[in-house]
Amino acid sequence: MTEPLIRDISDTARWVAVYRALESERPNAVFTDPFARALAGERGEAIAQAIGMTEEMSWAVVARTYAFDRFVTRAVEGGVDLIVNLAAGLDTRPYRMTLPASLKWVEVDMPEILDYKAGVLGSARPVCQLERVPLDLSNVDARRGLFSRLGRSASNVMVLSEGLLIYLMAHDACALGADLADAANFNHWVVDIVSPGLLAMLKEQTGQLVAQAGAPYLFGPDEGPAFFERCGWKPVEVKSMLKTANSLGRLSLKLRFFAMFPEPPGPAGSRPWSGVCLLARL
Repeated sequence: MTEPLIRDISDTARWVAVYRALESERPNAVFTDPFARALAGERGEAIAQAIGMTEEMSWAVVARTYAFDRFVTRAVEGGVDLIVNLAAGLDTRPYRMTLPASLKWVEVDMPEILDYKAGVLGSARPVCQLERVPLDLSNVDARRGLFSRLGRSASNVMVLSEGLLIYLMAHDACALGADLADAANFNHWVVDIVSPGLLAMLKEQTGQLVAQAGAPYLFGPDEGPAFFERCGWKPVEVKSMLKTANSLGRLSLKLRFFAMFPEPPGPAGSRPWSGVCLLARL
């Protein structure tokens, strides 16, 4: 190839879509994304085949997707009237989930990936009110303006940032959190994080590929979910990806053995760990 396997961070969304497609095609799928295969495209398939590690990658993507889905479902049932999906990438929840038509959903990402997704989805219609906002989230003034506008448009907002924070420096992740906490009616934020131990493993496995694409793995806070307290958010529920995948029957025999053990209290530190965290504004 004359270009990198992963050209930019948008290619990671194509890569992840492959694993959503694989899960969707199982007879006992825990979610169904009928658009995932088309969104992954030839590029996503090529990345997944070149990297390999299908078993290792698949269970983590399935667990993360499932956990985010459950938090969204509960939030909507509890009265959330606006979902803001930061770095939405190739997510299709507004199309594939059971959501009320009155729900407002805003996707925020770079214009190129949003345009690509819109082109692939074509005439497919979302089940709720969907707005796409092309925006570079590193533009602080622009994102603050967007958050302010969205906060005034709803009474109970939940923010999603799936697969985003791992690419940020700790101070940038906290600055984003502080901006979200400052916005009116932004009451909950769902994030996924890894421990320093897992961050080191990921850097060894695929870190060079994403670093060459300008998106190195960076964020694995020593404090674990408690990190976000410094940014205006407190963890109210944390779902281990390993234990979630085990409950869904997606782990190998070896990993099922490790999933049986209770998680020690406190931050994971050097232990490989990942989780999806529901945060509430302080």
